[in-house]
Order: sequence, then structure tokens, then C-alpha cells
Amino acid sequence: MDATIRHRSSLQGTLTVPPDKAICHRAVLAAALAHGTTTIEPWPQGDDCQRTLQLIQRLGVAVSRSGRGVRIEGRGADGLHAAQEELFCGESGTTLRLCAGVLAGQPFESRLTAGPGLSQRPMRRIVEPLTRLGARIDGCSAPSNPQEVVAPLRIRGQRPLTAIRYEMPVASAQVKSAILFAALAAGGPTTVIERQGTRDHTERLLRRCGARLDGERHAVTLHPGALRAPGMLSIPGDFSSAAFFIVAAACVPGSRVVLEGVGLNPTRIALLRVLERMGGSVSVENTGDSWEPRGALTVEASSLRAATLEADEIPGLIDELPILMVAATCAQGRTRLRGLGELRVKETDRLQSMVTGLGQLGARIRTGAGDAVEVEGSPLCGAAVDGAGDHRTAMSLSVAGLIAQGTTTVRGAECVAKSFPEFYDLLRSVSDSSTVKTVDKV
Repeated sequence: MDATIRHRSSLQGTLTVPPDKAICHRAVLAAALAHGTTTIEPWPQGDDCQRTLQLIQRLGVAVSRSGRGVRIEGRGADGLHAAQEELFCGESGTTLRLCAGVLAGQPFESRLTAGPGLSQRPMRRIVEPLTRLGARIDGCSAPSNPQEVVAPLRIRGQRPLTAIRYEMPVASAQVKSAILFAALAAGGPTTVIERQGTRDHTERLLRRCGARLDGERHAVTLHPGALRAPGMLSIPGDFSSAAFFIVAAACVPGSRVVLEGVGLNPTRIALLRVLERMGGSVSVENTGDSWEPRGALTVEASSLRAATLEADEIPGLIDELPILMVAATCAQGRTRLRGLGELRVKETDRLQSMVTGLGQLGARIRTGAGDAVEVEGSPLCGAAVDGAGDHRTAMSLSVAGLIAQGTTTVRGAECVAKSFPEFYDLLRSVSDSSTVKTVDKV
């Protein structure tokens, strides 16, 4: 599919973005391991979360539709059974890594397989701690790096696992979550220590299900025990999806966009703090904090100025970095982003795909030592660019197309269905039907 986006002089409207997929993955797994019935609502349309839902069904968990959501009949931590076939994770890294944690604590063998892109992404980061917990995991050697492990993963779990104290060498909420899910099956308390805090959705959700966790962001200890179903889980809107519209409204002159029901977890909204430093105009109205804070965001166009982000700020912005690069093209001065190496091991090399795509649109952007990027604010001009098979690259370059003079075509835009299939419909709703068009390619 190609997406064609014309320059737009103003964006106006009120939106509701899809439910947070990071929370939905975790909610499905916690519900499967809990005793009782959990309803998760609303349920997203994106492909990634469907992979996790299908995987727990293959482990014997009953799932049914319930209005806009799904109902899960939890079997308890010892109620899962071995799948009769391979467990295919598609291109969902969250599915593969978090489910590896769950399966590490199951007394049977499983095989996690993946699509071609995910089969190249690094998995040693989960294999090492899960092996220390007592699981036996075999993977393949990465062609480009024989020391790295990639999918498929053969997991021979056990119960109980060995309690450990683990200092994470890489800032990753997925790795932390895999360890915490495995630790539910350990024989004693397991502690995870982070050098840089990452999103805490797993900790909040496990507490919601009755788990005992001590500590806060940089060091958390989980005490194993049975989970109880939380009943209804109302999922807030995905902040990382909202980010595309936040930046679009901030950069397109004359814009005013309201985003309702967005998740406002403090570990997810670093983009708002960065935009504030850049002179952005975003007002926040908190509307609830039963277990995950949420609220409404009102974004108005403003004159942005350049900012510098150091490496220790990057983990809290990892999903928003591509669209932040777009914002930097609209800022006066030179924006510097340091320590972006983790972008190279996403669905694609997002660092390269964004530098290439924005460069084709006329951005003054370049990479520097240590996976740094510098962006000099400058006008953009429409051109044909490639989504590179990556949903966040494609959506970021589409927003850049609203800013660029002329017409921009994003090739391979169908990849947005991975996380946000409604993206182009919502983009049309705040511009107009002639601004954004999509055409299926045969």
C-alpha cells in the first residue's frame, strides 16, 4: 500500500487513539496466569496483540469476544498445557520476549517462532536471565554476530525456578517483564535492578492481580504467589500512537487537536517533557488513575526550538524517537539526540530508515559517533520515501508529509497495521479526505 500525503496548513479535531498495546500484551498474559475471569476492554485491532491472544489459546486458555473487548478464563500459573504445535509470534517482539518469560516457568517444552524480521532481532538479552532462573533455552546464532541469539527459541521450562538478583545490562521493559513473569514461578523473591528506569506497566498490572512487589522503578522485587483475576481491565489509549498526532499538531501551523482517554503513565510521557523544553504547547487534563493514569491532551501549534537529549533520556522515549526526529526538523536550531543504538534492533534499523527518509524529504539530518543524530531545523519538500517495513517509520514519515511542501508518498505503508491500522483514517479526520489517500498495490 502507498500512502499519499499533501501539505496541510492546519489540523483540527478530537481523536481517540487505540488502546495501549504494551498494556494489552501484559494484560493477556497476567489474565491467563490468574484464577478467574478477566475482561480486557477495548481490545486493539493491530496484529501484534492478536499474536499474544492466539498464543495463550494454544496453551489451553479459553478466550471469547465481549463487546469491544475480550474475555479470558484464567487457568492459574499451573493450568497451562504444552502446545501441540509451534507458537508463532509473527513480528511481535513483545509477544516473543514476554511469552518466553511465562514459558520459562512451565514444566514442559515449547518452541517460539517468528517472522523474518523478528527472527533477526536480539534475544540473548532474555535468554541469559531466564537461563539463570533455571530454564533451558536454545536459539539460533545470528548470521551477522555468532555471539547473538535469535529466534526460533526452544524453551524447556521448569517449576519452581531459581530466585535471582539480576542487574540488567540493557534498558528494556520487555526484558524486565520477561523476568518478572518467569519469577512468578520461582521458589523465592526475585529482584530486577535497572540502571535506567523503563515503563512499569507489568509491575502495575501484577499488583492489580494481587502480586506482591516491593521497590520502585530502578529496583523491584517480586514475591512469587498466585494471581487473582482483576475482573474488568479498562485499557487507556496508547500514548505512543498519540505521539504522531501530538507532533503533527505541534508542527503544522494553526493546528489544535484534542486526544481523549490517552494513557498518562509517568514512565511513558517523556515526549511531553521534551516538547515542553522545545516550546511546544500541550495541556494535560487527568481524568483517572485507578491503576493506569489517563486523561485528555490538547495540542496547539507553536514555534519549536532545538533541544539536546542525552543517552540516559532515551529509554523513556524509545518508541517516540522517530516522530521526535520529525519535530526536530520544525525546530529552530540544531537538535542533538545521543545514544540511539537501540533503534537499530527494532523491526528495522529505525535510525537508518528515519535518517534516510527525512533526508529524502530535504531534512538536514546526519548521524554521528555513538549512534547520535543531529537535525538542523529546515523546510521539508515532498518526495517518495520508503516505510522500510516498519510501522513507526511509516507513520513518522507520513506526519512529515503533512509538514513538507508539495506531496509525499510513503511506500509500503501497509506495515502500520502492525500496531495502528486506524492511523490513516484518523489522520484524514483531522485534515481532510483529499490530504491523505491510500492505495493498495498489487
